[in-house]
Amino acid sequence: MFEQVVDPVGGSLALSALVAAIPLLTLFVLLGALKVKAWMAGLISLAVAVVLAIVAFRMPVGQSLLSASEGAAFGFFPILWIVINAIWVYNLTVATGHFDVLRRSFEKVSPDQRIQAIIIAFCFGALLEALAGFGTPVAISVVMLMALGFQPMKAAAVALIANTAPVAFGALATPIVTLATVTSGVSDDARLTVDTLGAMAGRQTPILAAFVPLVLVFVVDGKRGLRDTWREALAGGVAFGVAQFIAANYISVPLTDIIAALVAAAAVVAVVRMRTAAYEPVTAASLAGGGDGTVAAGSGGSRGRGGVGATAGEQLGDAPGEQAPRDPHAPAAGAGDDRPVVDDNRSEVVKAYAPYGIIIVIFALANLGPVKAALAQAPWTTSFAWPGLNVFAAGSDTELSSTTFTFNWFPAAGTLMIFAGLLTMLVLRISPARGLKAYVDTYRELKWAIVTVMAVLALAYVLNQSGMTSHLGRLLAETGGFFAFLSPILGWIGVAVTGSDTSANALFGALQVQAATNAGLDPVLLAAANSSGGVMGKMVSPQNLAIAAAAVGMAGREGELFRKVFGWSMLLLLLMCLIVVLQATPVLGWMVPGS
Repeated sequence: MFEQVVDPVGGSLALSALVAAIPLLTLFVLLGALKVKAWMAGLISLAVAVVLAIVAFRMPVGQSLLSASEGAAFGFFPILWIVINAIWVYNLTVATGHFDVLRRSFEKVSPDQRIQAIIIAFCFGALLEALAGFGTPVAISVVMLMALGFQPMKAAAVALIANTAPVAFGALATPIVTLATVTSGVSDDARLTVDTLGAMAGRQTPILAAFVPLVLVFVVDGKRGLRDTWREALAGGVAFGVAQFIAANYISVPLTDIIAALVAAAAVVAVVRMRTAAYEPVTAASLAGGGDGTVAAGSGGSRGRGGVGATAGEQLGDAPGEQAPRDPHAPAAGAGDDRPVVDDNRSEVVKAYAPYGIIIVIFALANLGPVKAALAQAPWTTSFAWPGLNVFAAGSDTELSSTTFTFNWFPAAGTLMIFAGLLTMLVLRISPARGLKAYVDTYRELKWAIVTVMAVLALAYVLNQSGMTSHLGRLLAETGGFFAFLSPILGWIGVAVTGSDTSANALFGALQVQAATNAGLDPVLLAAANSSGGVMGKMVSPQNLAIAAAAVGMAGREGELFRKVFGWSMLLLLLMCLIVVLQATPVLGWMVPGS
């Protein structure tokens, strides 16, 4: 067994916290400064954490390795189990060509690129974030925008900025599930559950959602974009925010982004259909021949693209080039390429939407009160103490709750995604052999992402169970009430470095709760702030920048893309910091659940 030691380095909190920060600093430097591959940086940082846990924090070798093994296992199940199976379902639609049908259906809503940016990058991107997350929305929405004639650099910037508001509830609320897991036992606050943390995040990120579509139309077309399409943008943002709040607080935390994405899309389409536009649509044709980041015809914008979305990119073709002017009111079908306009029949369109409808139905049924309660019992769900791992907080005779592993093999979101995939195969008439090949290929695509996530979660568990996180939290708590302002920034740093809100919550969730408890702040508020603040770090993370740049055939120009989105990231982060500060005071304190 291991009992955490208080101030193990020289009996000093400052020195102990400084040593505790070394694994995180190692991860930051390797990823941010030395640009080491994420999976390698994760493994090296994990090794550093294990050594320091043993040498500086006096954790037995066996206990530190067992702690890492539990974290790695949690990284695969349930986190990667969701991502892998969600991307498999997407790959099934690519393999049958129904991804292209879906793209063309979005295209027909409006020929205006400003509206397309809202529908594809914001609404559909949010749906992809809800189902898979971890860079999938950026990779896929960039490909779709390029196919509609967006200039490459602009498409990448739009996709990155749009991938903010839904991130906290991405991959069926995996960041919130992780946050609840790593914070349990750090405080005796019974509110640190998935439902309460989800509700709190659902009272923060919806405020941002109202502004994101406005930013998108400004990025696409500047002040004219805001003047012409502010109604559509505001309708999409407000509808998303309201739906996100309602779903997170009163319906289902895992289904939050799915509901919000569909409601937002419906709102935008309704405004487009009801409103008689008094402006000229901005199309690929009207913007042809100019603009930053344009790729010449035949430059192979889709070549060299690896990982998620590569198959789709190969089907969608190369980056758009110059083209003859055409009717600006006509749909920009594959603008920039010479493919013929395809008129999909109703049956094919229904099939293209079917996988997402299937997913919604399955998850809605699984989250019904009686069904959810039944699936939470044996034999569908079982909890057990991690073999051989016995960790106690300093001065406590109760083991840390994080040493108990919950294996909900049947109701797990990833398992439900498998059922959705099997039904998708039936609807799209995919043979078992073809479906199995797509599944194996999905693992191959994600092999390094799998290593990265498992390494980062193993690192988080070692930091938490060795006592490193609690020492960092105690030191940060000395900033007092000012920590409410710093809390979202800490989440932003975590996501900016790791590229994942889930990983940032695993790294800093327990630290936020520890610091909040010591500073007399609400632990639920600051734990959720870590996730909500982290969403703005998504657009500047090296991993997402690399995905977006590669998707538009501009690998090596990540720095240019970073400069395009960094200001927006800072502006939205500042807004979140102000929201959290006000929620930590009587002004907005009523928004904190159970406060």
